[in-house]
Amino acid sequence: MTNRTHDAIAFASLTSVAILFPPASLNLLTFIFSIIAADIGSMIPDMDQAGNKLWDFLPAGNFMGRIFKGVFYKHRTLSHSILGTFLIFKFLQFVLEKLLNPGFINPQIILTALMIGYISHLVADAFTREGLPLLFPLKLTFGIPPIKKLRIRTGKFFENFIVFPLTWIFTITVIYLNQDRLIEILNIIR
Repeated sequence: MTNRTHDAIAFASLTSVAILFPPASLNLLTFIFSIIAADIGSMIPDMDQAGNKLWDFLPAGNFMGRIFKGVFYKHRTLSHSILGTFLIFKFLQFVLEKLLNPGFINPQIILTALMIGYISHLVADAFTREGLPLLFPLKLTFGIPPIKKLRIRTGKFFENFIVFPLTWIFTITVIYLNQDRLIEILNIIR
């Protein structure tokens, strides 16, 4: 999937999870940063590519991107696996607890938003021809549907003109049908 599709799916996923499992408390900074975190989370699996737009936001990002590309061997390896997901979760959990002041931003909500974005990326990529190496370092790939020819080709017509617009239609529909629930969530922001 392309970056814009991953961004849209991450936002749709975050919105859906927030409606199903609203936070008990929420402040404005956490609310804003959770939306940004879901988007960042959706970019993390592709950090194994030197051209990932997330590298542009980091100091010496282009240099680091080339190093990471060499570490990951090729695209869709560790960062697209169950092991990689667990390692990223533990790393982010450790970093956010040290980096964020819970008096201003809730690190648990940010971690959850990052992982929603990350996992939404993996689920979306499961629908592509390449599939996912969930059991990396084993060379097995998994995809939905199991027949490779029936899966989406990244950046082609079906993704650009069907998946991307339908993701936004889904998001708008979920927001419209759950206005009362979202207003309750927005009302707890202090």
